[in-house]
Amino acid sequence: MKNTISLFDFSKKINYKNELLAGFTVAMTMIPESLSFAILAGLSPLTGLYAAFMMGLVTAVLGGRPGMVSGGAGATIVVLIALIQSHGVEYLFATVALAGILQMMVGIFKLGKFVRLIPQPVMYGFLNGLAIIIFMAQVEQFKITDSSGAVSWLQGMPLYIMAGLTALTIAIVYIFPKITKIVPASLVAIIIIFAVVLGFNIPTKTVADIAHISGNLPSFHIPQIPFSLETLQIIFPYALIMAGVGLIESLLTLSMVDEITNTKGSANKESVAQGLANITNGFFGGMGGCAMVAQTLVNLNAGSRARLSGIIASLLILIIILCGAPIIEKIPMAALVGVMMMVAISTFQWVSVRIVNKMPKSDIFVGVTVALITVILHNLALAVLVGVIISALVFAWDNAKRIRARKYVDENGIKYYEIYGPLFFGSVTAFTDKFDPMNDPEQVVVDFKESRIVDMSAIDALDKLSKRYKQENKIVHLRHLSEDCRKILKNAEAVVEVNIQEDPTYKVMPEK
Repeated sequence: MKNTISLFDFSKKINYKNELLAGFTVAMTMIPESLSFAILAGLSPLTGLYAAFMMGLVTAVLGGRPGMVSGGAGATIVVLIALIQSHGVEYLFATVALAGILQMMVGIFKLGKFVRLIPQPVMYGFLNGLAIIIFMAQVEQFKITDSSGAVSWLQGMPLYIMAGLTALTIAIVYIFPKITKIVPASLVAIIIIFAVVLGFNIPTKTVADIAHISGNLPSFHIPQIPFSLETLQIIFPYALIMAGVGLIESLLTLSMVDEITNTKGSANKESVAQGLANITNGFFGGMGGCAMVAQTLVNLNAGSRARLSGIIASLLILIIILCGAPIIEKIPMAALVGVMMMVAISTFQWVSVRIVNKMPKSDIFVGVTVALITVILHNLALAVLVGVIISALVFAWDNAKRIRARKYVDENGIKYYEIYGPLFFGSVTAFTDKFDPMNDPEQVVVDFKESRIVDMSAIDALDKLSKRYKQENKIVHLRHLSEDCRKILKNAEAVVEVNIQEDPTYKVMPEK
């Protein structure tokens, strides 16, 4: 059932059936995750659901990536648990709003493009670590809390029933797409397990065992905190970390959706939307959030490619809060656990395991390190930052070894050094070792046709080289400098002394 009229974009087709069913499935999988992380942080369950509704709606309408789903994600709330415990929920709302402002600034100043600097091994490690976190979070559902607050594993028949229903859910999600893809397999699995449990009156853990989810519309609320410099000093570090974690996860998810759908999203537009959504959360009682990898994959697997499914999922969550809670609270947790386990399995980058023997050892180390930090610390920003730093250091080391020089003397007795490879902090030592000022002729030309001057270390190396030749009463000319290299040397002319050659007659033409 396709129509040429599309939401917000009249140039693309939209499949309304897929969008509707995907939105319903996403809402069903978003509710337990938002509830569980809100409870984990010591918040009201409605705080998590409000975040799912507001994040989902704002980013679906204004975001830079159709098909991407945002909500009350655990990645962002985990970094705020210490603040909630020490200062309370009002400080949480203020922090979420401030984090939103920081995220909007990233988008406004067009800094979202820097996500391109994240290498593929870091992406692999990030997604593999996230897959393990998603899977382990579902294993936690096999625990139960008694009246005294003690947590223990399910045992006996309750365990067998939960495990059996979860296995049946996984089997349906795996097999159903082989029969037909008209209806999302995740939604079919939830409905079948729901029907089986109700029809046979099977006693098992349901959504109501996590929390009751009925409530009212979110209302405008200014955080009740002192507006002072001291308050800012308390909340700013948390807001900065939350903004970083939220944007990294959101922009990595955006890149993932780009690859899956073979289309291009806008990182800066998404950053602004994420920020606006978190500001809305801060003033309407939501716990904040970011893009949700698992729910986004559920959405894409259900056939969604437009914004409509995200809007439907958000509005459905609001309807459930207002009047649908009694029904949703009866959904067996086993159905939702099975769906999310399959999402975790599909999130894991199995290709990274298959090609592990063909990857450079440094890339394997980066991927494993990022995955371990993600799993152990649940700090996605730190994991990605460490991965990028390691990758950058490996890149610098590899390029430092690649600089080389071809040497020859022409009929006029002028010696040439044709440099190959970038000249930067890592390669200056190897570069300097290639010259012989004592034995070279009076005129030396360093040709940068196949090289680039990258940083201040390179400029300093050229300055020292020029002075070494000057001590021997010899002159060094720099030839074939690109425009960007000339600009770097021009800016540094107060601290360097080099000759830039611009014509084939070998006249010294220093830039002044």
